[in-house]
Amino acid sequence: MSFLAWLKVGLNIKRWILLGTIGFVILVLGVSKLILVGLFLDLNFFIGLLLSIIGGIATYISFRNLFKSLLTITGCSVSDINRKRIEDLYEKKFLIRGPRIVAIGGGTGLSTMLRGLKAYTSNITAIVTVADDGGGSGILRETLGMLPPGDIRNCLVALANTEPLMEQLMQYRFKEGDLKGQSFGNLFIAAMNGISVNFLEAIKKMSDVLAVQGKVYPVTLESVTLCAKLSDGSIVKGESKIAYEVLKRKAKIERVFLEPDNPIPLQEAIDAINEADCIIIGPGSLYTSVLPNLVIKEVAEAIKKSKALKVYVSNIMTQLGETDEYKLSDHVKAIEKHCGGRIVDFIIANNGKTPRDYYEKYKNDGQFMVKNDVENIPEYKVIQEDLVEINKYGYLRHNTKKLAETIMNLILKEVFPKDKRRILDYYYLLERVRKKDQEV
Repeated sequence: MSFLAWLKVGLNIKRWILLGTIGFVILVLGVSKLILVGLFLDLNFFIGLLLSIIGGIATYISFRNLFKSLLTITGCSVSDINRKRIEDLYEKKFLIRGPRIVAIGGGTGLSTMLRGLKAYTSNITAIVTVADDGGGSGILRETLGMLPPGDIRNCLVALANTEPLMEQLMQYRFKEGDLKGQSFGNLFIAAMNGISVNFLEAIKKMSDVLAVQGKVYPVTLESVTLCAKLSDGSIVKGESKIAYEVLKRKAKIERVFLEPDNPIPLQEAIDAINEADCIIIGPGSLYTSVLPNLVIKEVAEAIKKSKALKVYVSNIMTQLGETDEYKLSDHVKAIEKHCGGRIVDFIIANNGKTPRDYYEKYKNDGQFMVKNDVENIPEYKVIQEDLVEINKYGYLRHNTKKLAETIMNLILKEVFPKDKRRILDYYYLLERVRKKDQEV
């Protein structure tokens, strides 16, 4: 827009510029007169005071209305901007005061849960397995020698505060050519890794680009291979091969371990565990997403020593080739076996039912609802909720809002009341839970 365009009639700009100029001149005259007469309360003092007040009011009114006129031209309003700013400031203030949560796992289960948790706190740390060696992540791992980015990408996208278009872009998979099956987000992380000192720095840069609300850490920066010992005595090497070999051999998984043995965990991940208010394990594939983190000795020991609230979120369905015929107690005992004892105090399990049509599809694929045999694990406090949700793609998932609300109610009951210094945090979270409860 040219300068002359501002002089058009009807824009309500010229009048406010003129009023502002006159008001500023009057203000200067009034202040000058006050300076000259000093504190003598005579007629000149009151004239100067009156001129200062009139000039100040006129200047304020002119600038305020000039700003409104400029916003009107651009299609905005002061009320919209003020409201948005207040809402953003309140949201940011609340989220900063939210509980410090560490979520440990991988796969779609972890990222699904993170989407719900970020509505209550920005103090989230996701600790993610890097044992994946299949699909697009496996190809990048083999060709570029980098850590697998798939689960990391899913968690970054889940915690991101970006436009839906950006999320679509990060999750987009190429359908043709040499890149067929590869996701853009994986390639983005690979490019970041190429221009960074290490994989961790690449993730931090990616977090900045996506405005991630929280932190995402690989459990280790070492290149590890997930191995499984089966009930027939055989050893399977490679995360992507385990389920296939279990079905082929008609065996069961006895235990999983990493090669090289006991890799060094990321220190930032250990620090997050030490400082956490709540540590959540799962949901996700028991042997290929959850346990690859916990078999690292330092990680399991840090969780045991932590005074945080420790929760295991059980899967809704059994997984073919991993947890066939597993009940809730079987999942818990597998974790105990790999961690050398009890590692959590609370369990969140689903007691909702899957719609018949969807359940039949899962049954045909050899997957069944996990039965909550609570009587076999009396030492644990089990919270049962209807957590079933069918997503837009027709897949059975945890209801992310309901799961997050259940976790927050547990924190309100078990964490904040024990620390009187965090009474404000308690009421902030209580208010948010009540508000979100109306939306679920």
